[in-house]
Amino acid sequence: MASLLGTSSIRASPSLSSSSSSSSSSSTPSISPICFRPGRICGRVLNAGIQIRPKKNRSRHHVSVMNVATEINSTEQQVGKFDSKKSARPVYPFAAIVGQDEMKLCLLLNVIDPKIGGVMIMGDRGTGKSTTVRSLVDLLPEITVVAGDPYNSDPLDPEFMGVEVRERVERGEQVPVIATKINMVDLPLGATEDRVCGTIDIEKALTEGVKAFEPGLLAKANRGILYVDEVNLLDDHLVDVLLDSAASGWNTVEREGISISHPARFILIGSGNPEEGELRPQLLDRFGMHAQVGTVRDAELRVKIVEERARFDSDPKEFRDTYKTEQDKLQDQISNARSCLSSVQIDRELKVKISKVCSELNVDGLRGDIVTNRAAKALAALKGKDRVTADDVATVIPNCLRHRLRKDPLESIDSGVLVSEKFAEVFS
Repeated sequence: MASLLGTSSIRASPSLSSSSSSSSSSSTPSISPICFRPGRICGRVLNAGIQIRPKKNRSRHHVSVMNVATEINSTEQQVGKFDSKKSARPVYPFAAIVGQDEMKLCLLLNVIDPKIGGVMIMGDRGTGKSTTVRSLVDLLPEITVVAGDPYNSDPLDPEFMGVEVRERVERGEQVPVIATKINMVDLPLGATEDRVCGTIDIEKALTEGVKAFEPGLLAKANRGILYVDEVNLLDDHLVDVLLDSAASGWNTVEREGISISHPARFILIGSGNPEEGELRPQLLDRFGMHAQVGTVRDAELRVKIVEERARFDSDPKEFRDTYKTEQDKLQDQISNARSCLSSVQIDRELKVKISKVCSELNVDGLRGDIVTNRAAKALAALKGKDRVTADDVATVIPNCLRHRLRKDPLESIDSGVLVSEKFAEVFS
């Protein structure tokens, strides 16, 4: 009944009760049944579409209709404002994570050079995959964006500009800019395609002739990080959307003959458990690096992890303050590495050997060569060096090529031993 009424309620005015009490008739006037279809009441149309027809020879009572939707919405907004005033959910410090060095290194290298192409993290349940990715938020550096732009457009790089911002820049307008931290956007498994890609307001387009576009998660993730937990369980239609955006760097929404495009260049980070299913090879190849996470077997180390987690759960603020110095130091290290990345050099001899390893491992395409070169330079920048060495290449090449060796979807991902053996053979 409430759903039929929508958000409207009916109440009798005071004149109704007074007239009924003063009536000399023995029968009490009653309100006629309500018809749930568009109509009129006492010669007036109700927005709620409720029609009340008084019976013949009965007095017309005044009935007031009160729309409570506004009151409900305002109450919800007040609750939302109250909750927003509270401190955000505390994030486990990145520096406090014990072990899992391979995963942490891959994440840091992608923050230093987003063009590496993201990282795929696969491992056992309960090994801290999601916790580590979300802890990266505190270390993300600031970027310059156009103020008020939903796509985080870069005011200097046309590749990362929305169409409207680019037109304003071409006209010579001065666009306002602000500094903000890199976004990390979570992509839920149950998200709809419209929520991911964005949607067009067809009604406004037809009535006003305006392209009214509501940006989705891909727009918010532009120049940021898009994190998909349990990515191997993602629906196929969303995988296709991610493939298209990751390949072109742009997201295009086509609805009813209307087309809108915006930049969608993001660091794609996915995590999952291989026991729950493998990832499609097309999407797996889009991840620049691959990290394997295993369960810690050392009893002393396991006890330390349990104790640290217990401390964080009991008092998150105090626990975060304990690691503040290490967090700040790591953040400065990332900032310095990003600033000096362009000056890092890699010898041609190393480039040739990297390509030779990829060729002898039968790696399809050239994405493996490109990612290995970028990751090695990012690692050198993280170490504060201006030139890549063979040791830098040896550290990153298993993570860059391991997931590109599969030919049969039923085969498991190589642990990296084959890549390391081939590297030792070529670089010896």
